Amino acid sequence: ATVSEPAQKCCTENIQPFLTSILEELMGPVSSGFTEVRSLFDKEVNEIIQDFQKTNDMTKLKENVDQLMNLPFSSVKMDPCYLKVNLLQELLQDLKSRFKVYHIDFVIQRTQNFMQELMENAVYTFEQLFSPSRQADSAKVATTIEKVKLRVLK
Repeated sequence: ATVSEPAQKCCTENIQPFLTSILEELMGPVSSGFTEVRSLFDKEVNEIIQDFQKTNDMTKLKENVDQLMNLPFSSVKMDPCYLKVNLLQELLQDLKSRFKVYHIDFVIQRTQNFMQELMENAVYTFEQLFSPSRQADSAKVATTIEKVKLRVLK
């Protein structure tokens, strides 16, 4: 009872008025990181489509889809996505001094983990939706891949 009222007053006066602006500021890098994940997935699937249209080789297509499954674990390809979130480091420094926000690296690492998880889910879903279509007529495969990609991106 003695702590509750002063704590409530402190939060209402010193923290709550700033929450909206803080969230907006933090969501910029987070959103751009997740947008980069989406763009990377889109680009990689488009490359698979283009390669298949050039070669019409089902074996090569299977190899490319298998490589896509490793995309979330490719630090080289995922790095541009992670770099977008590293901007949080600078933004959180100000919050650290004003609101005693600690464990900035943890926030960034968790965000990057969620990005990797999102990519894992995207490639897994792509593979699950596309797998039954692998035996389809090779003339329809590129169209099927595009449809599956759009479904995953939704």
